[in-house]
Amino acid sequence: MSSPVVVSVTHRYCAPAERVFDAWLTPWQASRFLFRSRAGIVMQCELQPEVGGAFTVVERRNAAEGDESVFNVVHSGRYVEITRPSRLVFDVGVLSFPDENTRVTVDIVASTAQTCEVVVKHELGDSRHAFALQDSTRREWTGMLKMLERELFPRRIGVQL
Repeated sequence: MSSPVVVSVTHRYCAPAERVFDAWLTPWQASRFLFRSRAGIVMQCELQPEVGGAFTVVERRNAAEGDESVFNVVHSGRYVEITRPSRLVFDVGVLSFPDENTRVTVDIVASTAQTCEVVVKHELGDSRHAFALQDSTRREWTGMLKMLERELFPRRIGVQL
């Protein structure tokens, strides 16, 4: 029997841990990065941020680069642990793979009052499918954490301070 696949990604933010944590559970902010690909558009983001609460994120993606046809990717799951501002644990599945729920743990460690580090661990399981997905899952989480940074620090165009 093979060892389970666990993908781990880390990102540092120049933002308080509370601000970073809250972005994961605030629908309008989460829709800008959570389960979103670089070229995708989140069409629906419903979060019930309580232990046992459900969430659904629907992203519309192009079938292939340059292709005009699109499809929806539906991520849904339940919150297992919510400990503000340091830890979020949830089980997640994709509608097209209904029997393959996986667990994601987000640990947010404050470095100072204004900086923190986020570590995402995604337990994919020990199936062949899990092994095939580990590299793309790592790339996707890395991209999502970069999009979270852009969400935390949007450009101010035409604003004078």
